[in-house]
Amino acid sequence: MVAEKVIIVESPAKAKTIEKILGNKYKVISSKGHIRDLPQKRFGVKLDSFEPEFEIIPGKETVVDFIKKQADGKEVLLASDMDREGEAIAWHIAQILGLNMNGKNRVVFTEITPETIKKSVQNPRAIDLSKVNAQLARRILDRIVGYKISPLLWKIIKGAMSAGRVQSAALKIICERERERFKFVAKEFYKISIQLENKAFKAAFWGINGKKIKQENVDKALAEEIKKVVKSVVLADIVEKETKKRAPLPFITSTLQQEASNKLGFSVSKTMKIAQSLYEGIDTPEGHIAFITYMRTDSSRVSEEAQQMTYSYIEKEFGSEYIGGKAKRKKRSGTKVQDAHECIRPVDVNITPKIAEKLLDKDHYRLYKLIWNRFVASQMSEAKYLERTYVFRKDEYEFRTTISHRLFDGFEKILSSRSKEEKDPQLKINHEYEIKDILVEKDTTKPPLRFTEASLVKTLEAEGIGRPSTYATIISTLLSRKYVLKKKKELVPTLLGFVVEDFLTKKFPDIVDKKFTALMEKELDEVEAGKKAWKEVLDEFYKDFSKYFTEAKNSFYTLNYKTDLSCENCTKENYNLKIGKYGLYLNCEYCGTNKSLDQTMPAVLLNNIIYIKSVIQETKKDEKVENACPKCGGHLVRKKGKYGYYFMCESCGFTVSGYKIARVPCPKCGSLVTQRRSKRGKNYWACINSECDFMSWNEPKGE
Repeated sequence: MVAEKVIIVESPAKAKTIEKILGNKYKVISSKGHIRDLPQKRFGVKLDSFEPEFEIIPGKETVVDFIKKQADGKEVLLASDMDREGEAIAWHIAQILGLNMNGKNRVVFTEITPETIKKSVQNPRAIDLSKVNAQLARRILDRIVGYKISPLLWKIIKGAMSAGRVQSAALKIICERERERFKFVAKEFYKISIQLENKAFKAAFWGINGKKIKQENVDKALAEEIKKVVKSVVLADIVEKETKKRAPLPFITSTLQQEASNKLGFSVSKTMKIAQSLYEGIDTPEGHIAFITYMRTDSSRVSEEAQQMTYSYIEKEFGSEYIGGKAKRKKRSGTKVQDAHECIRPVDVNITPKIAEKLLDKDHYRLYKLIWNRFVASQMSEAKYLERTYVFRKDEYEFRTTISHRLFDGFEKILSSRSKEEKDPQLKINHEYEIKDILVEKDTTKPPLRFTEASLVKTLEAEGIGRPSTYATIISTLLSRKYVLKKKKELVPTLLGFVVEDFLTKKFPDIVDKKFTALMEKELDEVEAGKKAWKEVLDEFYKDFSKYFTEAKNSFYTLNYKTDLSCENCTKENYNLKIGKYGLYLNCEYCGTNKSLDQTMPAVLLNNIIYIKSVIQETKKDEKVENACPKCGGHLVRKKGKYGYYFMCESCGFTVSGYKIARVPCPKCGSLVTQRRSKRGKNYWACINSECDFMSWNEPKGE
């Protein structure tokens, strides 16, 4: 039977699932993402009118030909994703196929289930041109910034790859946090707590004469005075109050990214990749199954149908008292929420984590369990607690501790963070208790924490910078450009990142200003809402941007920073950081010594001074390897040169290329084995002896 209608989706996996559901009347094909965009090798925007010049993305010609052939003479439904980008993809395909822009040829799927898909194809709508215009404005804004500023960066700072609009604001935030940490001065303070005689019971110092004292304001003198004076305390009061802990909202894109990072250790890009496949569907022993609803959303709305299904499950499994209130909270993220969207939730709550574990691999299961638990808990009742605060006094000094007793677990039946119930100490008011011990712990205030992917996403969302669906791209771009390093979970700005951020701050202050970036996001939201014309937004932006760009282009910019690192040759001057043919390097103006350095090393740029001394000293300690030089027996130290990493002997100057030295010698000839990189970017191990042919993908183990 020949199909009567053609549905065009983005993903081949989604196409396969939907075609199975709809049957022979529909032919479902994939565009494999974007098929048309601004040109790769030229600007592609007429600045007098902001008209874009779109062209087929190189390599997508065969996909376009296939779509044209399949759509010829048939009714076409455009079913790309339901965000701005998906709407723009539908618009591009409609343009290529010559479809009526006012015709009802657009469908969206909030979830890949038979009921939703069949209902959606029966109720198509017109392409949302306001949403398309918002995406066009964003794309052209990013093209203006990228194509205008990036060449200036390439010219001035070798190694600087790009200056994206939102990425630059995110870089500024990370660099500012590093400066805060660098300037931070630790303050000494003391933690004081009392332990009662014959009671496994502690109370912390609270205040003096009924006035609370902040812990960081407790100095050594006060700590010693309390330890000297307090030998016993009187239980002055027990304050009881009942508290309620509300269930968390279900996940939206940003909160899923944060929780997956914190709880599972997933990067933002990994979370989105796994969530995409859970949404599109996965081949399981029980067939192709879609597990979650659409994962790019900033709405916590829950459909009535999904809510009722979840209430039925909760009542069956836990009892009616665990069902949450029907007047569910709604959260607005930023200035505008995509109210057509739902939260991220399981397609069917009856596919419990226990069932899913048999159908999914480890990572897909872990993310699905996280989503399932959060959603079901969000529809459950509050947890209830009885809190007892014990107030102890000795003269003017007051100590307090609070013990919570859970009266009803509610949503914590699923999302419980309590390890065990605290015991009631059975103490009496106005009774005096001897002190077994006073614990005095010296501590210091801590600098602000570096950003992790999770905390950066939280900050970007709070500041209104970018959209949740773009956070993965922002972070991966900063990492791939080497503007930021990832150490364990921390995002650490590099020397190159600081230099780029400083250049952009001086020459294009609006680009890195978080308030300005947030304002642009607000204006794009107004375009999507039909409240503002997209060309008007571009015109307002370009008037100011062009002034900065003209000034930056015509002014002579010399990169010359002072550093905190002394010249080893003359010891009379500190090195300056300069830019040369091959990138950043160190130069002593007194004796003329030049010194190469790794521009992807961590650093701090503050008040036009580069602070790298401590990093270089630490690196030198780490770079000394146990392997002895094969010529003289001296230490081999790792360095970075024009063509990558190599090792140099401190004693005789012998060099050998490689990123690492194997812990054991070559199993064939006994020479050193180093880790190298193939032309395709894959690491391998090879003997340094030119007459030995030992090579391996794995480090030798001496066996």
